[in-house]
Amino acid sequence: MKTTHRHHILRYFAKNLGIIVGIVLIWRGIWYVLDELDILLFGGSHLYTALAGIVVGFLILYLPDHDLKEIEKL
Repeated sequence: MKTTHRHHILRYFAKNLGIIVGIVLIWRGIWYVLDELDILLFGGSHLYTALAGIVVGFLILYLPDHDLKEIEKL
């Protein structure tokens, strides 16, 4: 395998790994912020925010194209 080809493959995987790590860190931050809101607003009970999260999630998936095809495979 040529060195330049190997270099391009390594750059490709490094870039994608960086994107994955960035997405995971954002998700982790959102998760902790929502946990703190549960503690502050609802005394640590996750029931209300979990139910609200389900409703908001369905709306986010439904509103752009008025269907739920994204979750058909679940």
